[in-house]
This record gives sequence, structure tokens and C-alpha cells, in this order.
Amino acid sequence: MVPTPTSPEGSRTIRLPAETVRAIEARLEGSAFDSVDAFVAFVLARLLESPGGPGLTEEDERTLKERLRSLGYID
Repeated sequence: MVPTPTSPEGSRTIRLPAETVRAIEARLEGSAFDSVDAFVAFVLARLLESPGGPGLTEEDERTLKERLRSLGYID
């Protein structure tokens, strides 16, 4: 089982769209993660481990911006 943060000290609350949370919950079934929080923390930590990685392609960035715009996060 993947460990979850044991203390909220130094933690921060973020809001995720319900659709995203449902998708994560579906992915958690049969995995070592016991919560959405644990999964998100793990994924973000992994992304941050290689800051010099290849990054997003122009198409990925365009798709991401379109998605964020459709969700109302950016204009």
C-alpha cells in the first residue's frame, strides 16, 4: 500500500473537478493507493522529480489550454 501523508501540517487543499475525481477513483480500484489524495500527491511528486524532462509538446499545451478554458480556469 502506498503511504499517505500522515500530517496535514504543511499541506494545502486544492479543488479538482468532480469528473477528474471520479476518473481517479476509477483508477484507484485494484491499485496500491488508498485515496485520491495519495494518488494525486504521488503523481505530482513524480512529475516534479524530473524538472528538466521533455515537457509538453505544442499540441499538448494547446490541448491543455483548451481543456482549462472549457473548465473555466482560464479565459
